[in-house]
Amino acid sequence: MAFASLPRAPPLLARFSGPRRGAGARAMAPPRCLALELPGCTLAHLAVGAGAADARPDPGAAALLGAPGRSFSLFVPVAPGGDCAARVRAARLHQRLLRQLRAGPLRGCQLHRLLCYCPGGGPDGVHRGVLLRDPGDSPDTRRALLALLDSHVEAPRPRLGEFVGSPRHELWHFLWELQDGRGWRQVGPEPVVRAPEPALHPVVPDLPGSGVFPDREAARAVLEACTPFIPEARAVLDLVDQCPEQAQKGKFPVIVIEGLDATGKTTVTQSVAESLKAVLLKSPPACISQWRKLFDDEPTIVRRAFYSLGNYIVASEIAKESTKSPVIVDRYWHSTATYTIATEVSGGLQDLPPARHPIYQWPRDLLKPDLVLLLSVSPEERARRLQDRGLERTQEEAELEANSIFRQKVEVSYQRMENPGCHVVDASPSREKVLQGVLSLIQNECN
Repeated sequence: MAFASLPRAPPLLARFSGPRRGAGARAMAPPRCLALELPGCTLAHLAVGAGAADARPDPGAAALLGAPGRSFSLFVPVAPGGDCAARVRAARLHQRLLRQLRAGPLRGCQLHRLLCYCPGGGPDGVHRGVLLRDPGDSPDTRRALLALLDSHVEAPRPRLGEFVGSPRHELWHFLWELQDGRGWRQVGPEPVVRAPEPALHPVVPDLPGSGVFPDREAARAVLEACTPFIPEARAVLDLVDQCPEQAQKGKFPVIVIEGLDATGKTTVTQSVAESLKAVLLKSPPACISQWRKLFDDEPTIVRRAFYSLGNYIVASEIAKESTKSPVIVDRYWHSTATYTIATEVSGGLQDLPPARHPIYQWPRDLLKPDLVLLLSVSPEERARRLQDRGLERTQEEAELEANSIFRQKVEVSYQRMENPGCHVVDASPSREKVLQGVLSLIQNECN
């Protein structure tokens, strides 16, 4: 494959003094927007395209995108109105790209989360991507990226762009396109300027289809799309299909206990179950836990579909057991939703959906508990307990420990859940005091 060559920024940009259409640009096309996660988990919103307003780029973004060094955008497009199969294919390709970028000749580059979205758009207008920053501006980086594109011949095919700064501190974006039999060429340039911050993070409208599923069928459709390449997905679906469509709770109370890893959740759930002579259930349930590691290695949309459907299996168990005794549940829907929100919404706490947003509402067809308790300890205490346990951690649990912003996003998302909300319980005191406090709450709330 022949590679097109790109002159350095000054000679290239000297040919024009303002926004002009390149080979593949469309006259006055509406600008598309980028949400770039900067160091420190802050977001810069940028507009790219001939229709963008005449303004300077965000200073933080300009420092990351311009010289010295060079930055590239890499996106996985999703066709408007794409079905579940298309969304799953795009998510798996995005995950594969990230793994390839962290290995081989590109492993020395910096990676930053990047979203492409349409202003005022909806769930079909979000494309997940990554910004790759090469501090040394090596020509080998461009060659490696084009070779990476050559290795992806099936749809959806990643789209590669390149940022170039001008001597006048302007910022431009070029796209790479494949010409039949003639290799890769650049089209553009398009101006890159600051964009207004949207009222809502652009990924939020997409969450009901990518992890915070509003009902069983939405999650089921995702795993159905996975059956051609994940045989275990069919086994999960078969178990789900044996469950009633709308499980009904019995006369005894159902209490869910939530909390981050190492907050004492296992100890508390077991102690409460013994004290109340209750049945103890876990989500995901034992019948599908054997496949948990397999689905944990999949992208968010697939992983959360697995956990969501596990909640519906647990709901059928709750319906049966709550006719005979109280039921204690170790994690349930709130865990599935909070981890999805914290993972998918880039940026910091200020970028989370606001309180009272519908994304925090309980699914309409999932059996609802009488009480949800959220165990909480200080970050220092949780880290000490994790170290003492010495157990293998999932990728999300490891990120909770390493990324304080991610941990705070999970905690805030828990606290914003509604219908039912979470009663926060300080789990720092001794086991006896925590148990006493939990039992008192249960008695007050559930008679």
